[in-house]
Amino acid sequence: MPTNSLILEGRTFLGRAWQLAKPYWRFDERRSAWLLLVTIVSLSLCTVYLLVILNDWNRQFFNAIEQKNKDDFYRLLIEFCGIAFAYIVVAAARSYLRQSLEMRWRIWLTRTYIGEWLGDQVYYRLEQNPRGTDNPDQRIADDLRQFTSTSLALTLDLLQQIVTFASFLVILWTVSGALAVTIGETVWNIPGYMVWVALLYAIAGSIATFYVGRPLIGLNFRQERFEADFRFSLVRMREHAEGIALYGGERAEHAHLQDNVEGIRSNWWQLMRAHLRLNLLTNTYGQIAVIFPFFVAAPRYFAGTITFGTLTQIADAFGTVQSSLSWFVQSYASLAGWKASVDRLLTFHDAVNDAAGEARKQPGVKRVDHDQRTIQAVDLGLALPNGRVILTEGSFAIKPGARTLLAGPSGSGKSTLFRAIAGIWPYGGGAIRIPAGARVMFLPQKPYIPIGSLRAAVTYPSVASAFDEGAISEALRLVQLDGFVERLDESRNWSTAMSGGEQQKLAIARALLAQPEWLFLDEATSSLDEPTEKILYELLMTRLPDAAIVSIAHRSQVATFHTSWLQLSGGRLVH
Repeated sequence: MPTNSLILEGRTFLGRAWQLAKPYWRFDERRSAWLLLVTIVSLSLCTVYLLVILNDWNRQFFNAIEQKNKDDFYRLLIEFCGIAFAYIVVAAARSYLRQSLEMRWRIWLTRTYIGEWLGDQVYYRLEQNPRGTDNPDQRIADDLRQFTSTSLALTLDLLQQIVTFASFLVILWTVSGALAVTIGETVWNIPGYMVWVALLYAIAGSIATFYVGRPLIGLNFRQERFEADFRFSLVRMREHAEGIALYGGERAEHAHLQDNVEGIRSNWWQLMRAHLRLNLLTNTYGQIAVIFPFFVAAPRYFAGTITFGTLTQIADAFGTVQSSLSWFVQSYASLAGWKASVDRLLTFHDAVNDAAGEARKQPGVKRVDHDQRTIQAVDLGLALPNGRVILTEGSFAIKPGARTLLAGPSGSGKSTLFRAIAGIWPYGGGAIRIPAGARVMFLPQKPYIPIGSLRAAVTYPSVASAFDEGAISEALRLVQLDGFVERLDESRNWSTAMSGGEQQKLAIARALLAQPEWLFLDEATSSLDEPTEKILYELLMTRLPDAAIVSIAHRSQVATFHTSWLQLSGGRLVH
């Protein structure tokens, strides 16, 4: 790739990375963030100052050894203890404050991303159309952690290296002197020649590192995806352990997990080989840098123009300047991992913004409030993500207290119609009008049960404190979950501890507590036997006498609890 293209690509990428970073430094926590950052930078400057002092101490110390000056030797040892103590305290404080800033930034970004992901039901839209955003959990949890941690580490280290370079450049320029180079009959004096040697050495190493290590960026990106896919498969297997066991699906799951592991293994070997090439280069570069300044400066020492202490000072200053100039070489592996994380975050950030923009500009089915006491569908059209139309211009009204059965063949779009009424289906047109302030509740076939206490699971989505213990216990007894009444404060994954029927009973208990004005049941009793289903429907009719109840069900006995019906078939909605 041409150099100009690389520079343009790098500037564009850094600009986009800054778009991810800058909100934290400009909004809510900017004062504390900048105060911490300034303090950390100040401590970094202190460490550079101490290194400068140590460089001069190094010259004096080795001169004292060369001259066998006992008094100076012991005095300098005591001075070293003071310098070392100060350096340890400053370095420890700098590290502690950097970790504090890193965590504060990470938590702020995580909360922001979670808010954007959940806002406008973006999380649901991304499940319908992923837009290349696999494993959003990993991007929010792991990539944000690496982004904040590595961004701070690289930026602060680069700043310290710049200050270190500027400080030691003067020292190296001064102590290295001029080098006389004879070309023909002309003698050229190169002032501060060790500075130019360090610069050329660092440039050569940086160019070589870029071309050798560049494959790491793509490999790190893919490795993160393979690892996240494997972790997701393991979690999904745990969540569906019973279904897998009933199917005897261990062999199929084993094969699937092996495929995940093979993807990790194959990419990891490529990653290892890329790291091997980079490590060979950087280690060779680093080891040569240890002896290189002695090799270049030794002739002046042997000629008697500099002392042994000055030689060691030159070597130390050269090493420091060369190390500062070689920041790119030393940090390339971290840069490659950081860029992979930033790329994943940018993809996720763009997808979230696009989905949110679509939700605001083109919400598909519009869900609007109105002042009438009916839920109305006006010119409602529904489609699937692949574009197939399942309903054209359907209209209906559901009055308070109505008992309506939504019927139709399997796959005709009954559940999709419920999603449209809930305001979460983005594909289609028309409008759903909801009474302002109405209490509307949807019970899907498989209830969502959060991990935590049973009390919180029964009262979801309200907080547990919204209902007293007597009301919660009564609701559980009414739906025949008497055995769980004494376990309200027990915390566990209730979706695996309860059978499908028990989970549906728990959802009915939620409805009894919430007392909705409109209740939609999407085969919400399909896992129950018919006598129990009959009892629960009678319970809903008795306990929610004024509520509109709309059901999707395939059992004929459910129809007896409804006085009106809607038929969805062939893309049409018939009353």
